[in-house]
Amino acid sequence: MRRRIEPVYDAAVGVGRSLFGFWRLRRHTTGIEHLPDEGGAVIAMTHFGYLEFALVEWATVLHNRRRIRFMAKQGAFDQPVVGRLLRSMRHIAVDMRAGAAAYADAVAALRSGELVGVFPEAGVSASFTVRDLKSGAVRLAQEAGVPIIPVAVWGGHRLLTKNHRVGFRERFGVPVHFSFGEPIVVAPGDDVGTSTEQLRDRLQGMVDELQRDYPVDGTGAWWQPRALGGTAPTPAEAAAADLERERRREARRQTAS
Repeated sequence: MRRRIEPVYDAAVGVGRSLFGFWRLRRHTTGIEHLPDEGGAVIAMTHFGYLEFALVEWATVLHNRRRIRFMAKQGAFDQPVVGRLLRSMRHIAVDMRAGAAAYADAVAALRSGELVGVFPEAGVSASFTVRDLKSGAVRLAQEAGVPIIPVAVWGGHRLLTKNHRVGFRERFGVPVHFSFGEPIVVAPGDDVGTSTEQLRDRLQGMVDELQRDYPVDGTGAWWQPRALGGTAPTPAEAAAADLERERRREARRQTAS
């Protein structure tokens, strides 16, 4: 299928590929054949760092040159330069306080044959384990009548993540492993909650496999989950920190208003 030329998107992909080449990232991908060559699909990704969107698009472009329309927080679109770029690449703005418009835009994009990228954890998981998921990915796939492609990424958080400043030299030569899972079909009558839990279990299982086969020993490392011998916060510690961060953010909003 011939792809439409999108100069801004193509330029952004080129910048990303140049950066990943400069860092000499060691990419390893399994299951990429599950990514459809045409037609709509929800790309449901793990979220352990801030660059997964670019890394997954990198793997996608190298496979079949398809572009993913990512759902991103409204705050990014409100930035003059960044917002203009995001709109040019036809990404979808999500207002966390009123998400109906973004949901409708995403359904329309899926029905028109686009790939729509979502992070169903709705935030970076500082424990580097898959958190409980929001139901949006399942609801989008069910309403639009398209499959979900689960995607796990391991190693990308070593480049840029929250609560840890990654040194310049630490990024060079990092192995970044991808797993694209078999499509998940959500039938019209399927229970959204049950399907969402199944998606979470699938993603965590894929992460477990990537961690098992990762070529670097993470014992004692900040980027390794506590249960695997690393020093990352436990899921309970990470959840408590997220709650405290949200409490402070809400207090600032109330003070500003």
